[in-house]
Amino acid sequence: MANETWLYGYGSIMWKTGFNFETSELCHVKGWTRRFWQGSTDHRGTPEFPGRVVTLIESASEYCWGTAYRLPACEATNILEDLDYREKGGYDRTELSLTLSSGRTIAGITYIAHPHNPNYLGESPVEDIARQISFSIGPSGSNKEYILELYRTLEQHNIQDGHVETLAQLILRQTESIL
Repeated sequence: MANETWLYGYGSIMWKTGFNFETSELCHVKGWTRRFWQGSTDHRGTPEFPGRVVTLIESASEYCWGTAYRLPACEATNILEDLDYREKGGYDRTELSLTLSSGRTIAGITYIAHPHNPNYLGESPVEDIARQISFSIGPSGSNKEYILELYRTLEQHNIQDGHVETLAQLILRQTESIL
């Protein structure tokens, strides 16, 4: 158990893992919240028109739910190297304490885009964030797809996230008004 490598996914990793894992379990991290404050110029936007993707923001009284993935020991190093590349647009590999839904607390690795990185966009009015997400497209697809996949995944796991829900509802309303 001491040599286990656990990865915490709270964004696209929850619905687009792209790596092998032995088991997964819902979990949360205490003192963090999920926000669409990171710019994406390499996946869900372009340098000219960045998209927005999630990062974790410190918030002492909050919890952020996601999924913990136990990586196969013989593949963990390669998986993390691949994820270092996937999350290259401003994310740092970070260790956090994860509380699994079973109650067990474990050490985990995740990727956080801190405010010091050049793609960090920070807080904006929710309507502005929704508008930016609605119109951004990058090499990995539309930014709208990213948020709606995340929203559906959180719903499937009965995870409530007011920030994601508010943005998704605004984007869905904007889409309906265009049709």
